Amino acid sequence: MSVPEFTTYPVERLHEFSVRTFVHFGVPKQDARVAADVLALADLRGIDSHGVARLHTYFEMLTLGRINPRCKPSIVRETLSTGTVDGDNGLGLVVGPFANRVAMDKAEEAGSGWISVRNTNHYGIAGYYVLEALKRDLIGWAMTNTTKLVAPLWGAERMLGTNPIAIAFPGKEEPAIVIDLATCAAAYGKVEIAKRHGTPIPDGWAIDRDGRATTDPQAMIDGGAILPLGSERERGGHKGYCLALMVDVLSAVLSGANWGPFAPPFALRQEIPARSVGLGIGHFFGAMRIDGFIDPDEFKRQIDDVVRTFRATKPAPGTAGPLLPGDPEREAELVRRTDGIPLVGPVVDDLRDISKHTGIPFD
Repeated sequence: MSVPEFTTYPVERLHEFSVRTFVHFGVPKQDARVAADVLALADLRGIDSHGVARLHTYFEMLTLGRINPRCKPSIVRETLSTGTVDGDNGLGLVVGPFANRVAMDKAEEAGSGWISVRNTNHYGIAGYYVLEALKRDLIGWAMTNTTKLVAPLWGAERMLGTNPIAIAFPGKEEPAIVIDLATCAAAYGKVEIAKRHGTPIPDGWAIDRDGRATTDPQAMIDGGAILPLGSERERGGHKGYCLALMVDVLSAVLSGANWGPFAPPFALRQEIPARSVGLGIGHFFGAMRIDGFIDPDEFKRQIDDVVRTFRATKPAPGTAGPLLPGDPEREAELVRRTDGIPLVGPVVDDLRDISKHTGIPFD
């Protein structure tokens, strides 16, 4: 098995290339910077499947006019603490931050804010949005439905997206607890990465087109499906399935977006749904003011205690002990801000292809 080769690039250089790529297609400069911020944070935090590795897909969608580069997201229905945003078929990397700000503004005014979003596209990592909430001393929530890639429990075809959920709780002296997870056994991007690296995927991640378990990433890509979080019923797969369905309802049914197997594809090579039941895909954002429940300093002190208590847990044999949610991403960010972002060869090739077609220098 060959070891993949990486080339390391400063995050600032990749960020600027992303900005210029979006601007090339008419995305306003400020929106382009926000979109590039979301991609850069994914790369910094080690979520390589959602950083500049995704830029070529945005490039393709914008080239073919599948995404509105000059979207004007708007609130189409609201109360003091809730609302629905129509994303005007814009970049999810622009629509998502807009809707998240609306949720946070409502939280600061009413104590909590809850926003569903329709007519939008892929919004990057869910963790970006809850980290923005932490900057405003809020508890943040974020979730989105996605193109069908996941089989429901005991199903043998794609019916749900990877449907991630994120939530973050601020600490006082200790790092925040940042939970960011897909509701399937593994994010599709990890299957793509395994394919690029020429490595098998773990047992329990996926099935092939006939519904049989597989460790071949290409078998999953060629008409197979990812399994729900937990995989089989005996391993808790029904729990991941239920969480994915919850995300679909909050993100899509509640907003008027396409749910389940009708969510439109993000990548051009994915299957086009037989019909549409709404507008685009959907997101759901929440924000909560801590002082509506407890004194904020007391809450943060307790979060510190939670973190320290769990870090002091007796380690399982062969391990260094439990991690706290957000630890791996935070540690990756500390290293990558200094050392740069390692990109595997096929991703570099994709960026060079963008450069070739747009005239924006990359190397």
